[in-house]
Amino acid sequence: MPSLNKVIIIGNIGGEPEMRFTPNGKPVTSFRVATNWVSTSPDGERRQETEWFNVVTWNKLAEQCNQFLAKGRLVYAEGRLHTRSWEGQDGQQHSRAEVIANKVVFLDRRGMAPLPEEKLDESASAGGKAEESDAAELEPDDIPFE
Repeated sequence: MPSLNKVIIIGNIGGEPEMRFTPNGKPVTSFRVATNWVSTSPDGERRQETEWFNVVTWNKLAEQCNQFLAKGRLVYAEGRLHTRSWEGQDGQQHSRAEVIANKVVFLDRRGMAPLPEEKLDESASAGGKAEESDAAELEPDDIPFE
């Protein structure tokens, strides 16, 4: 039976991206994206709710996100939802839902340049790792800034 796990979010980056490396040297960059939902209550009051998403990118996409993204930028992120669990130092169980992004696009006025997609490595898909795509490498001069 077919199944689908796809997440698309558009929002603002809530802090500076954080890049780190796995023990075997693969780059991974994490950042938070805030989305807003505006609704009107039955009595006519306008409400806004903010939802935060943890976004994780791997390999070349991780390097590019770390280099070009910054707090406040408007981005489109596409990928799959992944929940990871761990035991904290205090013995408590913790879990976190993350968007493992394979595509990130700048949407603000400073430029609308897409970062190349990554294709999942079938052998590592259970671990949430991605393999570098065949897309051309972006250089800073390739991104249109005003």
